[in-house]
Amino acid sequence: MARLYWLLTILLTPLVWLYTLWKLWRRPAYRDRWRERFGWIPRRSGRRPIWVHAVSVGESMAALPLLRALRERYPEQPLVVTSTTPTGAATIRRHLGREVTNFYLPYDIPGAVGRFLRRQDPCAGIFLETEIWPNLYRVARRRQIPMALLNARLSASSQRGYGRFRGLFAPLLRDLPIAAQTDRDAAAFARLGAERVAVLGQIKTDLPDPQAARAAGQAWHLQLGGRPLWVFASTHVGEEALALGVLKELWADFPDLLLVLIPRHPERGDAVCAEIRAAGCPCRRRSRAETPQVGERAIFLIDTLGEVLDFYAAADVVTIGGSFVAVGGHNPIEAAILGRAPIFGPHMDNFAAVAEALVAARAAFPVAGAQDLRTQIAALLREPQLRAEAGERAASWLRSQRGALATTLEWLAREQVLPVPAAIRPAATGGPMPAADGRDRPPEAGADSQN
Repeated sequence: MARLYWLLTILLTPLVWLYTLWKLWRRPAYRDRWRERFGWIPRRSGRRPIWVHAVSVGESMAALPLLRALRERYPEQPLVVTSTTPTGAATIRRHLGREVTNFYLPYDIPGAVGRFLRRQDPCAGIFLETEIWPNLYRVARRRQIPMALLNARLSASSQRGYGRFRGLFAPLLRDLPIAAQTDRDAAAFARLGAERVAVLGQIKTDLPDPQAARAAGQAWHLQLGGRPLWVFASTHVGEEALALGVLKELWADFPDLLLVLIPRHPERGDAVCAEIRAAGCPCRRRSRAETPQVGERAIFLIDTLGEVLDFYAAADVVTIGGSFVAVGGHNPIEAAILGRAPIFGPHMDNFAAVAEALVAARAAFPVAGAQDLRTQIAALLREPQLRAEAGERAASWLRSQRGALATTLEWLAREQVLPVPAAIRPAATGGPMPAADGRDRPPEAGADSQN
C-alpha cells in the first residue's frame, strides 16, 4: 500500500499546486514563505540539525519545554522547527526568535519531502501529537534519520481515520518510537500496529511558570477597570454566537461583566467582529489597539497572536473553545498553569484524558450547553471562594503531573533517537563518519530534481 500511496501522491502533485494557489488567494497569511511547502529551503551548513515538528499554536506551545531542553543539552547543535500553519510559525518566532530556524513542513509529496530532507539532512526528527506522514517517514527511514512521535495522542476521529488505512500506517508505526500521553492513547496506537510505545505523559505540563503573563494579566485587570472578566479562548464558528447569547443573559445579574473573545484563528477577526456588531454589541479589536472603556458594554476581541496566557491571567472565568462545537476542544492545561479552573463543553475528544483528570480533581467544570454555561459562570462570579479553590486545585493537579519532559528526554536517548552530546550519531551507510566536533556528513549538492 505504501507504493500505491507514493504513486498516487506523485500523480496528484498538480492538484496540490492548484490547491496551494487557491489557498494563497483565499488566505493571504499563507503567501509568506509558500515555497517552503514544496521543500524549497536553504541548504544547511555545518552540523546536522535536530528537527522538531509542531503543527500549530497548541503543538508549538507544547514543544517549547522540549526545545528549551534540547538547546540546553545540545548548545552547539542547530534546531530546526517546522510548522504547518502561519499561527504555529508565528508562535515559534515569538517565543524562540533566532534560537531556532523555522520552516513550513513540506507537503507529503515525494519531490517536496525528498528536497527538504536532502537540504537539511537532520540528525533526528521529532514530531508532536498526531503527525504521521507516510512519504516523509519513508524517505527519512531510507536516509537513516531516526524519527520519534512525542506527546502522542489519537482522538476517536483520528483512530477511525487511520484505522481505515491500517495497511498503510502499520508498517510505518511498527518501528517508530512513540511516547503516548495516556494508556488510552498507547492502546490506540498499538491497535494501528505500533510496537515501540511508551506512556510518558504530556510534556506541556513542564511549561515554566509564565511570570510575564501574570504581570500582563495584572496590567489588563487594572486597565479594564477591575471589572469581572469572562475569557472565552480558542473559539470556532458557532461559539461566538453562543457566547453572545449567554452574555446578554448574564448582564441582567452582572452588568459590568466583560467578555473577552479570542478566536482560535485570528484571521477570522473581521467575520467575528461583524457578528458581534450584528448582535447589537460594540466590538473593540485588539489588533487595532482598541480597548473597551471602563463601564462600556463592549466585546473585547483579541484577534492577535500570543496573548491567550495574558488574558487567562486576567480572567475571573475561563471557557475553552472548540468544546461547544464538533472540533474536539483545546488543551485546558494553559488555564491550569495560571490557576484557572476552566469551563468546557461536551466536545473535548482531543483532550479527553486531561479533561477527565481535571474534572476528577474538581479543577474544571464540564457543561452540556449554553444554559449550563450561563449557570456555571454565574455561580463562579457569585462565589469568589469557589473560583479560587477550584483554581488552586487546577494548579495543584498540574504540579502533580510535572516530570514528563525529563522522562521523555531519557527515553529518546534509550531509543537512540537523539544524538549523544559528545558525538553525533554515525552517518548513513556509505557516508563519511562524523568528526569529533559533531560535523557529520556534509551537505549534499545538486540532485534536487530527484524524488
